[in-house]
Amino acid sequence: CGIAFDADGILFVGDRSGSILRVGDGKTSVVASIPPSIAAFHLAFGPDGALFVTGPTLNTRDAIYRVSPTGAVEVFYGGFGRPQGMAFDEAGRLYVADAIAGTGGLYRFAADGGEPELLVAAGGLVGLAFSPDGALAVASGDTVYRFNL
Repeated sequence: CGIAFDADGILFVGDRSGSILRVGDGKTSVVASIPPSIAAFHLAFGPDGALFVTGPTLNTRDAIYRVSPTGAVEVFYGGFGRPQGMAFDEAGRLYVADAIAGTGGLYRFAADGGEPELLVAAGGLVGLAFSPDGALAVASGDTVYRFNL
């Protein structure tokens, strides 16, 4: 399961069944549903409060979903082979690790969306997070890389 906290400290969980759960105040509720996943979801909140979700499937291409604060689900981008970890920088740009070898790598979306820019071509990237000093840490199955962007 993937997890993320919103700006109010409420926990959200992505269950492999496709349910996106809100956990808080002693209650659990389903806020959105996306297609089931074969692996853990990855979650990240955008600067506008929307929740971005990846969920690997057996399809040739997998999507990044955007779940609005009201629970409306839309495909944000559908062209990745196996999108995994995501993180937003302070400028509101979304970084995504695509794990499929041959098409995989580290991608960046502009703050207003559009097509992603390939920053690093490499398969097997699965997780990423920004450090307190603004560097991007990117993990594969056996290595963690640091990028000063």
